[in-house]
Amino acid sequence: MAAQQSADVVKDAVQNVTDKVKDMTTEDGSTQPNLILDEATGERVSKTELKKRQKQREKDAKKAERESTRQAPPQPKRKAATQEEEEGKLNANDTQANMGDQQYFEIRSRAVKRMKETQQPNPYPHKFHVTYDLRNYQSDFGHLKKGEHLRDRVISIGCRIYNIRSAGENLRFYEVAVDGAEIQIMATNLENTSDIPFPDQHDHLRRGDIIGVTGFPGRTSPKKEDNPGEQSIFAQSVTLLAPCLHQIPSEHYGFKDQEERYRNRHLDMIMNKSTVETFKTRARITKYVRNYFDNNGFYELETPILMKSAGGATAKPFYTEHNDLKMTLALRIATELPLKQLVIGGIHKVYELGRQFRNEGIDLTHNPEFTTCEYYEAFSDVYDVMKRTEELVEGMVKDITGGLETKFTTQTGETMHVNWAKPWKRVEMIPALEEACGEKFPPGTELHTQDTNDFLKRMLKKTDVECTPPLTNARMLDKLVGEHIEEKCISPTFITGHPQMMSPLAKYHRSQPGLCERFEAFVCKKEIINAYTELNDPFDQRLRFEEQARQKAQGDEEAQPLDEGFLEAMEYGLPPTGGWGMGIDRMVMFLTNHYSIKEILTFPFMKDENVAPKLKAAEVVDVTPMPEEGIRK
Repeated sequence: MAAQQSADVVKDAVQNVTDKVKDMTTEDGSTQPNLILDEATGERVSKTELKKRQKQREKDAKKAERESTRQAPPQPKRKAATQEEEEGKLNANDTQANMGDQQYFEIRSRAVKRMKETQQPNPYPHKFHVTYDLRNYQSDFGHLKKGEHLRDRVISIGCRIYNIRSAGENLRFYEVAVDGAEIQIMATNLENTSDIPFPDQHDHLRRGDIIGVTGFPGRTSPKKEDNPGEQSIFAQSVTLLAPCLHQIPSEHYGFKDQEERYRNRHLDMIMNKSTVETFKTRARITKYVRNYFDNNGFYELETPILMKSAGGATAKPFYTEHNDLKMTLALRIATELPLKQLVIGGIHKVYELGRQFRNEGIDLTHNPEFTTCEYYEAFSDVYDVMKRTEELVEGMVKDITGGLETKFTTQTGETMHVNWAKPWKRVEMIPALEEACGEKFPPGTELHTQDTNDFLKRMLKKTDVECTPPLTNARMLDKLVGEHIEEKCISPTFITGHPQMMSPLAKYHRSQPGLCERFEAFVCKKEIINAYTELNDPFDQRLRFEEQARQKAQGDEEAQPLDEGFLEAMEYGLPPTGGWGMGIDRMVMFLTNHYSIKEILTFPFMKDENVAPKLKAAEVVDVTPMPEEGIRK
């Protein structure tokens, strides 16, 4: 065997020598080198050398290909995820040009149109059966520990997507919320029980979409030992219920611009939980007020909004036209007069909670339409009303806040601490003004005279208080009260002892001539309630209305008109009655700590803004309307 191997080695050596000699042999038989061009290097080499080089180059090329394959393995294609990433680069937080959202809107609108055409999926299904209230999740499943699941407890919720995270083709995480409750949805292909393939359920979903989720509760099991896991719903199926065509702001930037929040309240509510909580508190306040009166034997009745003559308060009304009757009508500024007529008719405990409309300026505490509650109770007076006011408000504050002390922060950052506990402080108007001005005021029986008018002008100048025309006695007194008394009312305070000429619907004071039985309740320097023993003398009431008419003739557009219908009703007899009007918006402001009325109105009145018209979804995707039956003229 060894001899055979030695023979093979000798044979190979002889063959190599023969090849070399052959390579060097020319055509004429001489032994000069016969060289060949190596095109890769430009050199001339022997035939044998060229073969070696070519073989080595082939090996090097294959090796390089193998290494490149190992360094960059082919990634699975994820067309939908890539599209989602590209859409995510569009800026949804540019409140100036908002170009990013417009581009996203167009892309999303076209995508939804394709869904509508193919029904894969139907982007607007008719129904999704919700079986669980997510607000109960913590109490029902908060006990679950890391990695625990309740597979036999299948629940279905409807919710909005706020964030999406992907980990490969077969795993999605959604951060969702509904009714203020938040939860993570963990969707894996392994848990999918739907007939629809996993990618077809998830690839078209985007932030802001409303989805239906069916799955079981549990807690995730992360690898880190110190991580307790995330409370989650492990999705078995996910259904698109309503796509969001706009790109909602990211959680990092949020949605904070006040003007934009008020103009786009729907987006404000989507992005800011505090706004939703404010509106829920408002609902609880109105519910408490209704329950209080209902439980105390009152009836809630509705009175007209459109009136021939808007009275019951000192304010300028809005006017509108009735086309068929060719009649000018006013939107009500108060519900007082028709509610008193109901008392005259025999419903001795009555109230109404509803909208009023006053053609006045817009500021931090005023909106052209606002909500009040007015109640009237026969056989009671202003002192009974005081007791009922303290009882109602104290109970409401405790029910809403859990206590009787609240704080209110002004626009300038001043913090006021309010104690709502009864009894409330009482301040007599005229004695308080005399103390503030350092002079004796005219007696109540002379407060309507020209001499008093001159005196009040001097007091305004002396105490540096401005009053816009017309300078009637009532308006100047009101300005002095605002400057010297209201500014000191932080905790609830009753201001009493108003002059009769400031209160055309209040009954005269039984022991102080020229004054009336009226109070205004103030909190944090703002009025929340106006109340009095109701004037029930039709002779006196007519004289009061005539005085208001004279003030209107002097240029006071807020003076009350003479209402003949109400005067005639009073002639049938209004029993001794007490009542008040409460500003619901003001109460909501104080109990939610908002200094601007726009924060507590679902849709505050806003000035027009000059912006370029935006492209509509139907224009983007060229949607034509459904055919309708023609109307023959």
